[in-house]
Amino acid sequence: MSSPPASKPAFDLKSTAWTLPALRLQTADIRALEADLALRFGQGGLFDGDPIVIDLTPLREGEVGLDFGALLERLRAHHMWPVAVQGGNGAQIAAARAAGLAEALDAAPVQPSAAGAPVPPPQAPAQSAPAYKAPLVVDKPLRSGQRVYARGGDLVVLDVVSFGAELIADGNIHVYAPLRGRAMAGARGDTSARIYTTCLEAQLVSVAGIYRTSETPLPAAVHSQAAQVRLEGEKLLLERLGA
Repeated sequence: MSSPPASKPAFDLKSTAWTLPALRLQTADIRALEADLALRFGQGGLFDGDPIVIDLTPLREGEVGLDFGALLERLRAHHMWPVAVQGGNGAQIAAARAAGLAEALDAAPVQPSAAGAPVPPPQAPAQSAPAYKAPLVVDKPLRSGQRVYARGGDLVVLDVVSFGAELIADGNIHVYAPLRGRAMAGARGDTSARIYTTCLEAQLVSVAGIYRTSETPLPAAVHSQAAQVRLEGEKLLLERLGA
C-alpha cells in the first residue's frame, strides 16, 4: 500500500523589505496633535489605511506619558494604521506594546566611553566603488494600494501611477506616464535624488523625507505637465521640464 503524499506546510516565513512612513511626535498632547492633523490633512485622503511607525524620539527624555488608546484612535480617524513604535524610553515602549504595537528597531546607538564622551561607531573598511545597479523597471499600470520599492537604486515606471499607488526609491524616480499617486525618492536620505514625470498630478512627492502633498495645489506651470521634483537646500522645487 502506498503512503499518503506529504501534506503541504500551512505557512512559509520569508523576509521582506518594507519602507514605512514614520510619524514623529513632537508633543504628547493629543488635542494639539488632532488640531495639527486636521490642519494639514483635513478629512482628505493622503492616507488610505496605510501602515505607519510612530516615532517617539523627541519624547523619550524625561517622564513624558502618552495615551496610546487616544493616539491610535485619532490616527486611524485620519486613515493611518499604526503598526509599530520606535525611539521611546522603556516605559513608553511598554505602554505601546500594551496597546498592541510592535517595537521597530532604531539605528544602533552611539556607545559612551568610560569618560562619558561619545565614541563614534567603528568605520567600515574602505571599499571600491559599488558596481552599477540597473534600475527597477515597471511596465504595467499601478493601481490604488499597490506599492513598489527600488532598494539601492532608481525606479522607472512606464505606465500610469494611479491615485493611492506608492513609489519608493533609494535613488531617482522616473515615470513616463501620468503620476497621480505618491512618489518618494531618496528614501534613505539621498538629497540629490529627483523625481521625473511626463505628467505631474501627484498626491504626494518627497525627496529625502521633505514632502509636499496635494493639500497644497500644484502650481499651474507644472500641473499635468512634464516636470521634475528636486531639493535645493531644504526646499522642495517643482519645475517644468523643457521650459
